Order: sequence, then structure tokens, then C-alpha cells
Amino acid sequence: MKALTDAIAEDAETLAALHDRELTPAMIDALREAHFPACLGLLPQTPQAVAAWQAMAAAMAKLPPMPGIAELDELASEYAAIYLTGAYGASPCESVWTDEDHLTHQAAMFQWRDLHAAAGLVATDWRQRPDDHLVLQLLHIAHLARRTTTANFWHDLARVLDEHTLHWLPQFAARVAARSTSPFYGALAVLTAAWLETVRNPYCGNAALSA
Repeated sequence: MKALTDAIAEDAETLAALHDRELTPAMIDALREAHFPACLGLLPQTPQAVAAWQAMAAAMAKLPPMPGIAELDELASEYAAIYLTGAYGASPCESVWTDEDHLTHQAAMFQWRDLHAAAGLVATDWRQRPDDHLVLQLLHIAHLARRTTTANFWHDLARVLDEHTLHWLPQFAARVAARSTSPFYGALAVLTAAWLETVRNPYCGNAALSA
């Protein structure tokens, strides 16, 4: 079980880092060196997941080997449109998707604040990055996976995914993929949703590991 939970933690941290900040040349080099997304510990288990992995690999192949200022500015602009300005109407915060008025800092944020606190975690600055932000949800999953000692982990993780992350993330992924002009960020959103579905189905018990 430890090999699987370690893989979940490492994958979640990798995906969180990619949603956390805009791409830099160093990050692109690191992703290429690691053969992302083939380096992810969990292997896709459904045709939809396989397609998500393949789309991400294709997007990686389209990134220039030595991106110039123009390419980096374009990636930064796409990152901002998705994660900072709301230009694509695809908030990375759960509240926007689950609140009746589509507002930030609503019930989901406080629910996640309680979940983080129960796990010994706290958002660094909830005004800048609310507790229900995708990055913090992925880091929460990584934290749980690294510290699990009982089989109850699978049940607890499945409940969190069903009640929270997978309740809204597929909508986020579909909107980013439809509206973003960046193959990388469109594929990243879809890959993240597919990876979480792989973790979830069923209770992570049948998730295969890469070599």
C-alpha cells in the first residue's frame, strides 16, 4: 500500500506545482527530463484517462525547446486568464462552482478550512488563495497520502473527492479545455481531473503503478 500512497502523494504534488504558478524555462526543462506525464506514478485506467495522458504528452511536445520571451509571455497570459483574472470563467476555487451565486469565499472554503485543520494544515493567505483552491486541495490529498497508516485512508479520500474535488473539477477542466488557447493548460486541466478519477475508482484499489 505504501508504494501506491507514495505515488499518489508525488503525483498530487507535481500537479499542484503546475497549477500553482506559470511555466518557466526551468520548469519546462524539468518536465521534459522527467518525461511528463509518463512520469506520473498512476497509470490511466480508462479510455478517457488514456486520452488525457496522450493529450498532455502532445501538448508537451508542442512547447518550444528553448522558449523565448514571446512564448513565455503567451503562457503567462494564459495562466493569468485561468487562475488569476477569471477571464475564462473557470475559477480554480470550488466555491465558484458550488455556490448558488458563483461567488468565491463561500461555504466550500469554510468546509475545506475545517478539512485542512483536521489534517493539521492551514492556508498561508486565504485572501490570496482561499482554502478551497485547487492547488490546496491537491496538496491536501498529498498530505493525507504521505501520512496514511490505515485502510481508512481510501474511504476518507474517496469521500473528500466525491463531496468536493470531483464535484466541480470536471466542469473546470471542460471549460479550460474549451476556452484556453494554450494546449498545455487545456491538457493540464483535463489530465488533473482524469488523474483524480483514476485515484478515486474504485477507492484507489485498482490503480496501476508505472515502473
